[in-house]
Amino acid sequence: MAEKAYPAAPANHGYQRSDAESLENADELKRKKKIKLAIYITIFVVFQIIVITTMSLTVMKVKTPRFRLGNINVESFVSDSAAPSFDTKFTTQIKIKNSANWGSYKFNAANITFQHQGATLAVIDIAKGKAGWLSTIKRNAEVSLNSNAITGSNFESELRSGVLTLNSVGRLNGKVAIMFIMKKKKAANMNCTIAFDVAAKNVKSLHCK
Repeated sequence: MAEKAYPAAPANHGYQRSDAESLENADELKRKKKIKLAIYITIFVVFQIIVITTMSLTVMKVKTPRFRLGNINVESFVSDSAAPSFDTKFTTQIKIKNSANWGSYKFNAANITFQHQGATLAVIDIAKGKAGWLSTIKRNAEVSLNSNAITGSNFESELRSGVLTLNSVGRLNGKVAIMFIMKKKKAANMNCTIAFDVAAKNVKSLHCK
């Protein structure tokens, strides 16, 4: 019985990739992956530098808190330009402003001195405490002043002019704590000028610096 002959399969004339080309393509993929990784690392480093710089200029920057008198409410004011003398009693607020810092300000006990041309009229105590981050604390105070310690020769003419000028000075010593990892000493000074209207028996102006 005759055997059937079948046609041979056509030869594969398609492109066959050599081992060398395969290795070359693999190296190219690795190179591209390394480039991408380097780009990602660079972006991350730049981002970290921006974050650190921003924090250094804002969050980590420590400013001196402000120590001031607030509004003054005169309860009594008696003066005599002939004697000359005066006696006054008023209430005010003591403000410790820490609104510029991203950390609390812990301060020691201190005092405020009320003066007339260098002569001490009264001293009030400030208990130690803490002003929170980005905040201001206010403490009420009652102050009584008189002219017993005044010896200046121009005191009489000052009363006759209708304006009595006094000063309040003080200093707070403390530390600003940033993010529980950094503490920096900061001293806040008070220097306020209070002008009383003798005729109206109230405060004409209050300026602090």
